[in-house]
This record gives sequence, C-alpha cells and structure tokens, in this order.
Amino acid sequence: MQSRTCRASGQWTLILVLLLGWGAIYLSGLFSPALLDDADSVHAEAAREMLVRHDWVTLHADGIRYLEKAPLLYWAMAASFLVFGVSEWAARLPLALGCLGLIVASYALGKRAYGPRGGLWAALAVCTSPGIYLFTRFQIPDALVALWLTWGCLFFLRALQENPPSRIACWGLAATAAFNVLTKGLIGLLFPAAIVLVFLTLTRNLRFLARMRLLSSFLVFLAIAAPWHILAALRNPSQGAVRGFLWFYFVNEHFLRYLNKRVPRDYDTVPLLIFWGLLLVWLVPWSAWLAPAIHDLGKNWRARKRPGGRVQADLLFAVWALVIVGFFSFSTRQEYYTLPAVPALALLIGGWLAREEEAPLDPSLRRAGRIASWVILAMGLAAAAAGVALLASSRAAPPGADLADLLKRNPQEYALSFGHIFDLTPRALGAFRGPLLLLVVALPAGAIVNWWYRRRGAPGKGNVALALMATVLLLAVHAGLVRFSPILSSKALAEAIQPVFRPGDTIVIAGEYESASTLNFYTRQPVHILHERSANLWYGSFFPDAPQVFETQESFARLWAGAARVFLWTDTSAPPQLAGLAAYELARSGGKYIFVNHAGPR
Repeated sequence: MQSRTCRASGQWTLILVLLLGWGAIYLSGLFSPALLDDADSVHAEAAREMLVRHDWVTLHADGIRYLEKAPLLYWAMAASFLVFGVSEWAARLPLALGCLGLIVASYALGKRAYGPRGGLWAALAVCTSPGIYLFTRFQIPDALVALWLTWGCLFFLRALQENPPSRIACWGLAATAAFNVLTKGLIGLLFPAAIVLVFLTLTRNLRFLARMRLLSSFLVFLAIAAPWHILAALRNPSQGAVRGFLWFYFVNEHFLRYLNKRVPRDYDTVPLLIFWGLLLVWLVPWSAWLAPAIHDLGKNWRARKRPGGRVQADLLFAVWALVIVGFFSFSTRQEYYTLPAVPALALLIGGWLAREEEAPLDPSLRRAGRIASWVILAMGLAAAAAGVALLASSRAAPPGADLADLLKRNPQEYALSFGHIFDLTPRALGAFRGPLLLLVVALPAGAIVNWWYRRRGAPGKGNVALALMATVLLLAVHAGLVRFSPILSSKALAEAIQPVFRPGDTIVIAGEYESASTLNFYTRQPVHILHERSANLWYGSFFPDAPQVFETQESFARLWAGAARVFLWTDTSAPPQLAGLAAYELARSGGKYIFVNHAGPR
C-alpha cells in the first residue's frame, strides 16, 4: 500500500512539473503581443463574426463567406469569446489549452509505452518544443492536429495491448480522427489510417484490423464528423456560376491544393530540404538524441512483432513521423506542416532518454548520451558566440524611433513564416538586446550543466537543465516577438482610427485584406479592399450575398471625394492610390500609415 501511494505521489509530482512548464511558457504569452495581420487576426475575426451573425456553420470574414477551413478552432475561439469577451487573450486561450492537452497526451502515451520517466521526458520535449511554441503564436490549427494524433495513437496502442480491443480504445481512435477532420479536413482521417495500416503491415499483423470494431467505430466517426459537413453543404450550395461548398472545400482546398493547382494560387512552398531540416529544429535541443533512438530501433528490428514491447512503440512513433513528412514531401508545404510529427519524435526521444536513465552504466547508452551532450554543447557555445557578435554589432536606436525605419525589407524571404527575421539590421538589433542577452546566457549555461551531469552519470538532471534552458529561450523568443509585433500588426493604427470613427465612415485597405486584417478585428468594423479579389476572400466574394467591399481605383477616388470620412491603410508614405488627391496623415506605426480624406472632426 505504501509503495502504491509513493508511486501515485511521484506521478502527480511529474504532472505538476509539466503543468508548471506549460504555465511558464504558454500562459505568459496569452496577453501579448497584439494579434498579427494575416492568419492570426483573420481567423480571430472569423470566430468573432460567428457570434455576431449567430452562425456556427458558415464561417465569414469581413462579412464574406470563408469556406476553406474546418471549423473546430473557430468554434473554440468563438466559445472563448462568448465566455470571456472578445480579446487577444481569449483568442489565444483555446490553442494554449490545446497545447496543455498535447503535453498531457504525450505524457500518457509515453508512460504507456516506456514508463513514467519516458512519459516525462517526451512531454517535456513537447512542452519546450520551439516548433509547437512558435506556431501557436498565431491562430493556425496544426498543433491541434498533433493533439488529436497523439490521443489517437494512445488509443491505438491501448487497443494493441488488449485482448480483445475494448470499445473505449476503438471508439476513442475513431473519435480523435473525427475531431481531427473537424480541425483540418481529410488529413485528420488520412494520417491515422495510414499510420495504422503501415504499422500493421510492418509488424505483419493486418489481421488485427478485423478486431478493431470497424463498423461501430465508423459510426462513431460519422456521428462526430458528418453533421457539420452536411449542414455546410446545404447552406452553401452552388449558386449560378459559383460552385458550392462541396467542390470548393474538398476538391479545391484538398486535392487541388495538394497537387499545387488550387485556385487562386496565392501561397508559396518551402524547399524540401529545408522542410525536412526544420523538423529537427522544432525539437531543439532534444533532437540531438534522435539518431541514437533511431539506431536502437534498427538494432532491435526483429523484435518489432513482439506485442506490447518497446520496439513496437518505437516503430509506431517512427511510422507516425514518416507518414506526415512523407505525405507533404510530394505536395505544397509550409514549414509548420511538420508540427503533427513533433510529438512522435519527442516520444521516440523520450523513450531513449528513459532507457539511458534506467541503465546509467550501459556503455553504449552512456557513450551515445555523451556524444549528444557534446553536440548540444558545441551548438550552444556557437549560438552564444553568434549572439555576442550580434550584441556587439547592435546599435542603440534613436529615442522614439519606429522600428520599421531601422529594418531592411527582404520580401523574397517572406515565403517562410518567420522570413521577416532577415530584415534585421545592426540598428534594429538594438531593440532586441534584452532577448539576445538571455540567449547568450541561457544557451551555454544549459548546455554546460547538461554535459557535466551526463559526464557524472546523472542524465536525468541533465535533461532538467535542458528543459530549463529551453524555457528561458522560449521566453526570450516571446519578448523578441513582442518588440517586433508592430511590424506584423496594425493594431496601433486601428486604435488611432477608433476614437474618430463615426457611423458612415469607411476603412479601406490599399492591398490584400490579409495585409491589415487586424483593422477589421480591432475596430469591429467592416473594411473595404482596394485590390482585386484574392486570397481568403476570393471564393466567398462571388456569392450573391457578398458585401461589395472590393474597390477599384475609380470607385475609391469617388469614395475619397465624398462627404464621408475615409481612412486608408497603406504600407508606403506616398501611396500611388492617393496621387492627385488631398490627404492627411492620421497615424503611422511599423512602416504602415493611415491617411484620411478630411482633416479634423466631421
């Protein structure tokens, strides 16, 4: 009884550690920075309009049907707005809670596969993953795809270990696939199905499918996934020349996008080698142990058919990662498309770290652990040296300077989600001395402590040092993003418009809607777009009920000459759209401007 109590106490201690890590990293980032232009505020605005329109089936952005996305993330944000009010932190709360669920799922799956320590190290790797953190700084659903895949693999591993598989395991797997379909479309079904089929093929156990309650599981899947799709199809049928929801959502947004033939083609793709390499970056520093984990799987390959063994778990997680990376290797891709593979690699690594800790005297494990610690030490010292060089080259910015004036634009790099980092100059770096200093201190400190503990045969303490180091680095990244956010957000300009905006006034974006979508979210007003139909609003703008928000140069000139006040957002101080027109600058921030056609109160 006492032993059982001690084990329960130890388990709750591990869970508390994970909760504290999640709180330090994710709760601290709820309230800043401002929502960013493009996907971040577009998706938050779609959730806000759900409440305004009382329509939880058809998404809208700027009053236009927005049918290209699955609804679950938007439902979650809209529910958060309903409970807490419309705000930045309420928009971010669902993804933060999704990350908590992902950490808990990683712990539970790692514990089932490798024991409590394996679960702990896998969950810590997920918690401190730079990839998961970076791509939950704006509202995209890929971390939630990882969440449902992790829970699904937990149910599948449980089914493998049961005789016969229980309803909970089989129906749980079906339910997670359905929630994933509601999160990001058909890949929510494709990924778990491919993972299961490839795994069972490699273990020569395809007959196991017959035991997985396929009929009842399929009914569970349909009960969850089908209703929204049916309602969306009924409410958005073909109208004249406009094809309906079923064509646009399934054909255009799934199959044609995968084949790089989606209309309109308004997206870039990341080169394949960068795409693969970034998967390792998303797990730094833990990816240093991926090679020995894969080596162990290869060494024990013949044991892959042994039910319930560690080798089967290793194989399942390796297949999971390869299915996702392989699928997108033949398609258009963004760097965050590999996020659903991050927990799989974290679990592989967590299992190896648990074996290293359980057998500290095993010469092969100890040698591999030391090699990895040397790699981390070398990388940490090199990165710290680069940070010192950047600090030395940085220059203090003039008081009150706009960060945008200190940057050098490199639009050719913006295909990457964080391509704006290439805009930094020595003068701009002066605004980031604090985060750089944290990096310079934390990187070598964590790497050295980890190396020292592993040399003394205490790898677990080395892992804790790395987790603390990674936490500090993510906090530094957050501080840097807060300082850089005026470049990526138009919130300050929206706040300049709000006090002087009156009914009948018009806000116009000189460019695509996504360029300044924060104006829509923060002012709570519809915006007009001085640009051809494109991007997120392209398809919905052809429906007969779409508001007429797209302006031509001629219609804009008439609007500007009218008696009502017009606010023009632009990213240049001398916009060609205002050539020959009287205009007054109302505000500027982050290299963006608001011009107005009438000075003073109206």
